Amino acid sequence: MLFNLLQTGIDTTAALTAAQTALPQQQEMHYSFLEMAAKGGWLMIVLLVLSIIALYIFGKKWWLIHQASKIDKNFINDIRDYIHDGKIKSAISLCDRYDSPSARLVEKGIERIGRPLSDIQTAVENMGNVEVSRLEKGLPMLATIAGGAPMIGFLGTVLGMVQAFFNMSQAGNNIDITLLSGGIYTAMITTVGGLIVGILAYFGYNYLVAQISNIVFKMESTTIDFMDLLHEPSDEEIEAIEK
Repeated sequence: MLFNLLQTGIDTTAALTAAQTALPQQQEMHYSFLEMAAKGGWLMIVLLVLSIIALYIFGKKWWLIHQASKIDKNFINDIRDYIHDGKIKSAISLCDRYDSPSARLVEKGIERIGRPLSDIQTAVENMGNVEVSRLEKGLPMLATIAGGAPMIGFLGTVLGMVQAFFNMSQAGNNIDITLLSGGIYTAMITTVGGLIVGILAYFGYNYLVAQISNIVFKMESTTIDFMDLLHEPSDEEIEAIEK
């Protein structure tokens, strides 16, 4: 009986060894990022160019928005003091110190002091429209990249599938599964690249839009404060009323 058990164990071990030998060995992926990108074909160059443009637009707009947000909290109070004291040039000089849309709006309004308030408000609003357009410049291109990059990636996938099935049709009876699997692998690279570029551009676009909305809110608040300032009576008028 012991001999039979040993014989059975030997047979089982041999069977397992034979089964493991018969199974295909799985190959691990050792491709670098550049090698994978090269397999995507010429469309990967297009996606690379789009990613560079998106990074340039995002970096430029982020810096512009960061600079536009810098302004002293006491800015409008200092402007009020200068205007009430009749120091118009000093108020304009103070606006020139800040490279921000709010300061340029106030400066445009100060330059119109002496005209009807309706004219001043119109000038400030027109300047506000110019500043908003300046902040939003380039965002449509970033939005286009966010929507177009995934579509370019899908185009590469479709072209790769077409090439894979074409190779299979040319192989005739010598069809190999690697012809199809290799083509699908190459095709999927462009999809991954397009989605990465599109997702990053999409999040970057929404972030910039949110930051611009905050600046527009500050511009509107500054405009209201400035127009209220012009409606305030001067010190001489207050003294005359008190007498």
